[in-house]
Amino acid sequence: MSMLRTPAPRVIAHLDMDAFYAAVEVRDDPKLKGLPLIIGHPGRRGVVSTCSYEARKFGVHSAMPSVTAKRLCPQATWLRGRMSAYVRESRRIRSILSEVSPLVEPLSIDEAFIDLTGIARDLEDGAAIAQRLKDRIRERVQLSASVGIASNKFLAKIASDMRKPDGLMLLPNDRLEELFHPLPIERLWGVGPRSAERLHGGGVRRIGDVLRLSESELVRLVGKRGAGHLRRLARGEDDRPVQSGRRAKSISEERTYGDDLRDRDEIDRAILARADGVARQLRRKGLTARTVHLKVRRGDYTTWTRSATLPRPTDLTEPIVAAARELMLRRIDLGDHGIRLLGVGVSSLTTCGSGQSELFMDDGERQARRLTRAVDAVRDRLGEKAVVRARLLKRRDREDDDGEASSLPAVD
Repeated sequence: MSMLRTPAPRVIAHLDMDAFYAAVEVRDDPKLKGLPLIIGHPGRRGVVSTCSYEARKFGVHSAMPSVTAKRLCPQATWLRGRMSAYVRESRRIRSILSEVSPLVEPLSIDEAFIDLTGIARDLEDGAAIAQRLKDRIRERVQLSASVGIASNKFLAKIASDMRKPDGLMLLPNDRLEELFHPLPIERLWGVGPRSAERLHGGGVRRIGDVLRLSESELVRLVGKRGAGHLRRLARGEDDRPVQSGRRAKSISEERTYGDDLRDRDEIDRAILARADGVARQLRRKGLTARTVHLKVRRGDYTTWTRSATLPRPTDLTEPIVAAARELMLRRIDLGDHGIRLLGVGVSSLTTCGSGQSELFMDDGERQARRLTRAVDAVRDRLGEKAVVRARLLKRRDREDDDGEASSLPAVD
């Protein structure tokens, strides 16, 4: 007689580093400790990437316009940020997470899901493992993290945000009514400002209100598909697995400029800078791309997004630049306006073959690839600014002044 074994309960952790960029800066320069610190560009078109908890007491938060942050906290110390340092620390942290579980799914540079199912007996045991993880990160990297423990990814992410900074929160299914349902409806994934306004109009302000509303009333507010989605989340349901091998679907870089770009040569250098950064990311990740995207926001906030397909996948700057330039020339109408934001991205990503693509290269492309490898090796050893394209030197001088308004992704 065979016995069916009950599957082990899922134990999922969500780890979120506390004010990551700011914390790295404070660790490396103790004089910043206790000061309201903002990471981002302080220019009039700048955006806050993140800030210390001392700055958050004044109402400053990530993705806030810099002019607003300055008004709320005029005494803040501003730093442009050091992405290479943040990437290095992120890799160290992920290495520590991988020591505990092979199933680690990075969400961004400063957060990840960890599947502890089978390693932990239950949620309480998972919390004990999470505490050891936090201690290990603090010991090796001198940074703090907040961790949420629950039976699925959605609830674990909710939990990690409930006790920041340096918190550890357990959110078991039998305490959802007490801990989860009183939270604002905006905490549910997919509820933005417009849908929140409609839900508020129907008397739905807390997560628990979703379950008290009739099916027909909820459908009237957010549609049939939206109603099903909200009910599942309000019940704390999420069966998505932790995917350790998740690969990016696209890679992009964009910048908002302190002064609108108008000169054609200036625009061309901006395209080159963004494309060079994207190609560098492709090579670091061992990927190639076949689709190039160009995003342009004019001074009047009209936004254009255009794409083109390359003859074959690439990880070199030159084909990406050529495609983006063609899109700018043929398919973007600037009129009398300058460019406020410019971005270059790639998609249709594939893993690089082991030398197969070189069969189709001409001598010029082979030479470009050899030169690119040499430049990458120098940058890996000495930093991104060790080798700069001559055409970008003038632009670097401009960006060091007040040209770049946004250069780091926002993190909490």
